[in-house]
Amino acid sequence: MTDISSFDNCTAEFHTLGCKLNFAETSTIARIFAERGIRRAQPGETPDICVVNTCSVTELADKKCRQTIRRLAGRYPNALIVVTGCYAQLKKDEVAAIEGVDIVLGSEQKLEISAYLDRWLASRKPQVEVTPAKDIRSFSPSCSRGDRTRYFLKVQDGCDYFCSYCTIPFARGRSRSGNIADLVAQARGVAAEGGKEIVITGVNIGDFGKNTGERFIDLLRALDAVEGIERYRISSIEPDLLTDEIISFCATSRTFMPHFHIPLQCGSDTVLRLMRRHYDSALFAHKVAMIKQLIPDAFIGIDLMVGTRGETEELFEESRAFVDSLNITRLHVFPYSERPGTLALRTIDHVVDQHTKSLRAGKMIALSDRKLRAFMQQFAGTVRPVLFEQPQPGLPLHGFTDNYIRVEVSSAPEALVNTVVPVRLIAISPDDPGTMLGELINK
Repeated sequence: MTDISSFDNCTAEFHTLGCKLNFAETSTIARIFAERGIRRAQPGETPDICVVNTCSVTELADKKCRQTIRRLAGRYPNALIVVTGCYAQLKKDEVAAIEGVDIVLGSEQKLEISAYLDRWLASRKPQVEVTPAKDIRSFSPSCSRGDRTRYFLKVQDGCDYFCSYCTIPFARGRSRSGNIADLVAQARGVAAEGGKEIVITGVNIGDFGKNTGERFIDLLRALDAVEGIERYRISSIEPDLLTDEIISFCATSRTFMPHFHIPLQCGSDTVLRLMRRHYDSALFAHKVAMIKQLIPDAFIGIDLMVGTRGETEELFEESRAFVDSLNITRLHVFPYSERPGTLALRTIDHVVDQHTKSLRAGKMIALSDRKLRAFMQQFAGTVRPVLFEQPQPGLPLHGFTDNYIRVEVSSAPEALVNTVVPVRLIAISPDDPGTMLGELINK
């Protein structure tokens, strides 16, 4: 049991599972703590507070969350343990029952964490506060860097799509956004702090503006005009919301990088209909082709699910062949996970066994590795701008090109962190097939 008597001079440790949006919000929580004098615990230091920002996109994600919470409770028996995020939103009672947990906060309460610390301190009783997803209305702004060079700007939250396999609308609520004026002000704040790159995050960012009457393309144009920001990246955008206008804008933009991440989920139209996705393979292929026509060097990553209910062997092969035909760069492959309360469990009979899911995932990962290697190899010998990031102790400096190739430069001085410099790409690293070795060209 924690023996905290006040939060003056306390330390906190933060653990984030899941998406980039979660990382952005955790960074904001850390900033909220810092503003009231709670500093981040240093390596080897015992924290007074542990914050776990959870994910619940799969059953494996739930399991990892439980393991993380129990590990922290065992390691730091006197720490105040706060659990928030999607797992807390969906299964608050299950989380609250884990030994050692003191505060459980849902999606709407996440960034009000400071008030719940005070409530706990006043009562010394567990705090469990979760707004039902259907009643979530507020948009909590977040723009933070954390330990990274890049900043993450939350522009949208929630989702109205209700795909048959997905629990995100139940965990995050309905779609809602910030407004352009406020988001541009946050970007200007990043520039004032010396930030060079902002990643635009959200749950379904192409749906931006449903509650404000504004458009995502207008947000992009406004952000593009912010002086001092050299790079923006769109973290992920649904193919039906990635309009031709957005692609054309990115092709001529001053600051939006040649980098797209587009969830496909499956290359079979039959399975896409079972998933209740809002597009078909023809639309997806059109988006990829247009990007490559206007921005030939663009990195295109896609999300892909394998082994979903209804995916027969024939439909999987149809999906694999379609993905193989696309001029894309990398796949993020996820074996399907049964989620309680989803439509798929009630309406789709065909179930894929775990062994088959693993085999299918392996085939798609091998396809991804081949495509990524081919993409990287074509840039060997070329010079591209690299934004160097804060390195881990003892490791060489690394950064990302404009088109999102990870580059490692062994001779680069640490003074180059958070600067964009030209680097010659030499070859794929023999130690890491996802990294290219580079050299500064002004040597």
